[in-house]
Amino acid sequence: MKALIETSRKAPERVFLVGLERKAHSSWDLQDSLTELEELAATAGGDVIGNGIQKLDAPVAGTFIGSGKADEFASQCRRNQVDTVIFDDELSPAQSRNLERVFECKVLDRTALILDIFAQRARTREGKLQVELAQLQHLLPRLTRFWGHLSRQKGGIGMRGDGETQLETDRRRVQDRIARITRELEEVRQHRQTQRVGRQRSLWPLASIVGYTNAGKSTLLNQLTGAATLAEDMMFATLDPTTRRLRLPTNQNVLLTDTVGFIRKLPHRLVEAFQATLEEVVQAELLLHIVDLSHPQAEEQILAVNTVLEEIRADGKPTLMVLNKIDRFDDRALLNQFLERFPGAVGVSAMTGEGIGELLHELGAMLRPAREFHDLSIPHEAAAVVARLHAVAQVIERDYNGLTARFKARIPPHLRSEFAPYIVAEPNGHSADAARGCDDPVPGMSRQEG
Repeated sequence: MKALIETSRKAPERVFLVGLERKAHSSWDLQDSLTELEELAATAGGDVIGNGIQKLDAPVAGTFIGSGKADEFASQCRRNQVDTVIFDDELSPAQSRNLERVFECKVLDRTALILDIFAQRARTREGKLQVELAQLQHLLPRLTRFWGHLSRQKGGIGMRGDGETQLETDRRRVQDRIARITRELEEVRQHRQTQRVGRQRSLWPLASIVGYTNAGKSTLLNQLTGAATLAEDMMFATLDPTTRRLRLPTNQNVLLTDTVGFIRKLPHRLVEAFQATLEEVVQAELLLHIVDLSHPQAEEQILAVNTVLEEIRADGKPTLMVLNKIDRFDDRALLNQFLERFPGAVGVSAMTGEGIGELLHELGAMLRPAREFHDLSIPHEAAAVVARLHAVAQVIERDYNGLTARFKARIPPHLRSEFAPYIVAEPNGHSADAARGCDDPVPGMSRQEG
C-alpha cells in the first residue's frame, strides 16, 4: 500500500498540461488557471514542456476531452518524451484509466497534483495524517486500475478471480487505514480544543491569517512576531499552521495563526481532511485576509478565498483586509482603488515593513476588549506594581511628581482586583471609571484602544 501513495521523485518529470475551455467560460479564465497549474507543477518538481487546450460544451464522459484531441496530445507527448500529463480539472476513475491507455504514461488531475505537493510539504504528525487521509480518500475509488492485469473471471461459478480478491483486500486495507487516521485526527481535534481552553483562560484573542497561496501570509507572520516560519516564493510553501504571540502597541496580547493557503478549485476532500487545521480559522475572533495586490488576478483570488471561507462556515467573521506587496508599485492608484472598494483595508509590505504600524493600529482597534478606565495612585517604592501596570494595561498618562506616582490607564476587567488598592476613588466613593464610563476616552485625549 505504501507504494501506491509514494510521492517522492528522484528527478524532475517532464510534464504536459491539458485544459478544457468550456464555451460558457472566458478563455482568459482558462489561461489563468493553466498558468496557476504550471506553477503548481513546478512546485511539485515537474518540468512543464507544453500544454494543450480543447473547446467543448461539456467534458466527454469517457476521456474528458475528445478522442481526436486525446490522440493529438498523446502524439505530441510521445515526441517530447513526456512522463506525466496533468489535467486542470478533476478526472473520474474511468477517465483516468482511459486516458492512461491513450497517452501511455501517467495521468494526473489537479486534485492529485495538489495532494502530491501537500505530501511533500507536510512536516508535523498532524499535517502528515491529514494529507494521507486525503490521499487515501482520493485513491480508494481508483484502486481498480492497479489490478487490471489480473483476471476477474477465473474460477468456477461463485468463485472470485485473483484480481477481484486482491482488489477487495486492498480496498479493505485502505478503508481500515482511513478509519484509523480519522480516529487519530479526532484526538488531534480534542488536543487543539484543550489548547484553545488554555488560551481562553488568559483571555488572549485569536486572529488567523487567511489568503490565497503565496500571498505572503508567512512573511507577514514573521514580520509581526519575529517568527522563523518558512517563507518562499512558491505555492503552498507552508502547510502546517503556526501560532505566535503578538504584542500590540496598546499592551494587548494576540495569538496570531498562519494557516494553509487557499486556491481555486480546492478539492473538497482536502477541506474535509484539514478540518483540524481549519478549525483555527473557524474559532478565530478576527481574520486577516491577506491579498497579493501585485497579482493580476487579485480580485479572483479574493473571491476564491471567500468561497473556501463559506465552505468551512467562517465567512461571517470580522475580517481585516490586508493588501500586501505595495512596495512593488510606484503609482498607488491601484492601492487607492482597493482601499475604496474595501473600507478599513490596510496597505502593507510584509517584506519591507511598510504600513505595519497602521496594520497594528487597526488590529488593536478591531480586537479591542472592554477595558475599564482608572486613575491610580501608586507609591514610588512599589516599582513592581508600576512595572506590572505597564505590562498588562494601556497607560495613557503618567506623573511621577508628588508623593505618589499617578497614572491614568485602561485595565482589563479580570485584572481590576490586582490594582484595586491603588485605584483613586471619586468624592462620591466610586472609582473614576464609574463617572466616565468603562470605555470612554479621557477628556482631551484621543481614543486609542487595546
